Amino acid sequence: MVEKPSLDSTEERAWLGEGQCHMQPGTDVVEIANGDRPAWDSKIQYVLAQVGFSVGLGNVWRFPYLCHQNGGGAFMLLYVFLLLVVGVPLFFMELAAGQSIRQGSIGVWKHISPKLAGIGYSSCMVCFFVALYYNVIIAWSLFYMGNSFQYPLPWQQCPVDVATNDTVRECASSSPTTYFWFRKALNITNSIEESGELNSNMTVCLLAAWTIVSLAMIKGIKSSAKVMYFSSVFPYVVLFIFLIRGLMLDGAMEGITYMFYPKLEIWGNVQVWRQAATQVFFALGLGYGSVIAYSSYNPVHNNCHRDALMVSGINFMTSVLASLVVFVVLGFRAKNIALRCVAKYGYVYVVFSHWTGLAFIAFTEVMAVFPASPFWSTLFFLMLLNLGLSTMFGTMQGILTPLMDNFSLSGLRRTLLTVSTCALGFLIGLLFTQRSGNYFVTMFDDYSATLPLVIVVIFETISVAWIYGTDRFLDDVEVMLKWRPPVVYKYLWKYVCLLAMIGLLAASLLRMVFKGPTYTAWNRSTASEMTLEYPGWALAMIVMLIVFASLPVPIGYIHSMLKNRQVPNTHSEEEGGQEMHHGFYTKCTSTEQLDSDFDQRALCEEDEARPRAALLPIGSEQYQLLSQQEEEEEEQDTVM
Repeated sequence: MVEKPSLDSTEERAWLGEGQCHMQPGTDVVEIANGDRPAWDSKIQYVLAQVGFSVGLGNVWRFPYLCHQNGGGAFMLLYVFLLLVVGVPLFFMELAAGQSIRQGSIGVWKHISPKLAGIGYSSCMVCFFVALYYNVIIAWSLFYMGNSFQYPLPWQQCPVDVATNDTVRECASSSPTTYFWFRKALNITNSIEESGELNSNMTVCLLAAWTIVSLAMIKGIKSSAKVMYFSSVFPYVVLFIFLIRGLMLDGAMEGITYMFYPKLEIWGNVQVWRQAATQVFFALGLGYGSVIAYSSYNPVHNNCHRDALMVSGINFMTSVLASLVVFVVLGFRAKNIALRCVAKYGYVYVVFSHWTGLAFIAFTEVMAVFPASPFWSTLFFLMLLNLGLSTMFGTMQGILTPLMDNFSLSGLRRTLLTVSTCALGFLIGLLFTQRSGNYFVTMFDDYSATLPLVIVVIFETISVAWIYGTDRFLDDVEVMLKWRPPVVYKYLWKYVCLLAMIGLLAASLLRMVFKGPTYTAWNRSTASEMTLEYPGWALAMIVMLIVFASLPVPIGYIHSMLKNRQVPNTHSEEEGGQEMHHGFYTKCTSTEQLDSDFDQRALCEEDEARPRAALLPIGSEQYQLLSQQEEEEEEQDTVM
């Protein structure tokens, strides 16, 4: 169990005398506890970091893709409903836990429930898996941005085969942007079973991506937070520029109409509910530990409830803004494709790509017809780069902060851990830069995070709502915020969120079992995509990814049970911390603690040395465990 370091005598007297720490909006964050623990320079820096992490490629590409596939406006309404009843309460729970305990995910869940200490380790594992393939997407953005500094753009027209002096057949059968993506950028094989050699261009880009991340993270939040001022704000500037430019295109209004037109019949489809819940889950970054890590650098009395509502609102509005941009562009693209298809074949044939294809195929095709196309292309992929990096910084914090806190690393050791993690990420990431690497990116995106993260959040909710107790948790939050959150959170955490997560887990497992894991491959000879089943070794790899990420939870529980059996009962009860049953506590107010006699102060100080049953290390009110005799006397007084 992790005990919080006590404050020195000067700080303790100040806290006990004032009973609270005031923080004015916009002022610098003052480090309240944990001696050498880093802190945010300002509130705006913290908000930008949380927004930068939660608003990523999933908001800009996956959300519009799901809207297009699942009924437009009807999917948005379903998403808002799930965001309010599931997303915001769980997001608030993680913010409050991290801010009050001031530790990374490992320390937080070990503090709340030692038997479920493995939750934090599972979060770290999932963050590492996500970081592996997420940085590959950043590498793709770097490659495309580097190729944008030429006119005409290399994906604007099909190349000519030197041998036949004719257009390359693969490009002629698809499109210039599709050919450039699959053949020039990825140089992809026909299936995952054909590995192929390393793609040298992507290997260099991946090295550059990990170098950028390493340099930005090397000084912790002190260095990454400075980058956030640009990486979190710049994408919004670009999105508004693209929206204004897109509204001038022919077919833009048709795209917006399609986006908002509600097809309410999709609400009867269980898979649509599953996709909406999954998108809420990933959009807010629940279960990664990054939300907890960022909030742990806040002052204890920061209004984390307001932060939860604000970040969730910004997250949703960003998804809507990005959807407007995407549907405006797709409206223009669909109208042009329709005209070409009618002229050539006499009918309309429009295929909507996977969300990665939406960014690297659909958008590149539209930008190629813009005047000054290199400028728009550079701007677009610079936006993708910043979106990816801001999320990547949060993901890395979800790995590094818990490990640094748990193993008490500081100074040079922190730097070595950061550099070593990035170097290991690059070496393993070479799996994704071989010619079949895109298929492994799809595998990791579909299976390495979804199920393990849902399992992590289920155990997080059980830990807070059923083991620690929602009333106790709300008591601690009340001490932090100086007002009590609405009681509705108690029932949302205990029942609604937990049942929703269990339902999402069941739906995902059933779909995986009955439909079977598949992936989309590019066939070079037919110049088209086809759906293939994973081979046996790839299925084993998927199972291993899920098991390795989820295994720390049961291992931690078994380790805690074995450890408790070896410790004498009396000692075990004294060290139980968060596993303590309902005890009797007497309140020591600030005045009483300072004015009482020496013996009473000694009792309170002795109690401070024990593992605390509350989340807060020290608050405006102190609690002291009564002896058995005093308990009986207090019970008699209560009865009388």
